[in-house]
Amino acid sequence: MTAPASSRVRVRRLASRGVYDTATIHAILDVAPICHVGFVDDGQPYVLPVIHGRIGDTLYFHGSPANRMLGALSDGIDVCATATIVDGLVLARSAFHHSMNYRSVVVLGRAAAVRDDAEKTRALEATMERLLAGRWADVRPPTERELAGTLMVSMPIDEASAKVRTGPPIDDEDDYPMRVWAGERPLRLTPTGSLVPDPRLLEGVDVPGYLR
Repeated sequence: MTAPASSRVRVRRLASRGVYDTATIHAILDVAPICHVGFVDDGQPYVLPVIHGRIGDTLYFHGSPANRMLGALSDGIDVCATATIVDGLVLARSAFHHSMNYRSVVVLGRAAAVRDDAEKTRALEATMERLLAGRWADVRPPTERELAGTLMVSMPIDEASAKVRTGPPIDDEDDYPMRVWAGERPLRLTPTGSLVPDPRLLEGVDVPGYLR
């Protein structure tokens, strides 16, 4: 089994659920819709959601240069980024043993501002393609002015761990004879409803295959 990168990211509570291999960590980050980023600014802790991208062993976050979180991160402060996918509700026979099946990642480190426009563009593409593969080729790429108006920060994924729960509920032995339904209610993030076109969409523009 792969060892944790450091004691800071070692899973201690239910340690058997800890996973440290890079492939699993990357896969969870690539599927999770958003990250939550924890940081301290002027003595005040914050945790904020952000859309992320990944290229290799690097996470990217972007937004306006006026964004408080990104401004703090670009100064090289300590950061904790987390991502979670909920795979199901775990329904036990007792209230105490109800749980969730999930895959989560914690990344610790320091972020840095990305100054190079080519790297910014690659990171923006990675972010868009992670969420909707095929979209980048359809749209206009960012201009120099738009890149100048984008604050991009990068964060290495070299100190990270995953925690995963799968399987049925774990009840007390005395509770298994109870006539109470127990098991898992699977959950999955999927598109719902019909597409809602922009009111100013040109007539005759086909829906791209990746949206059907």
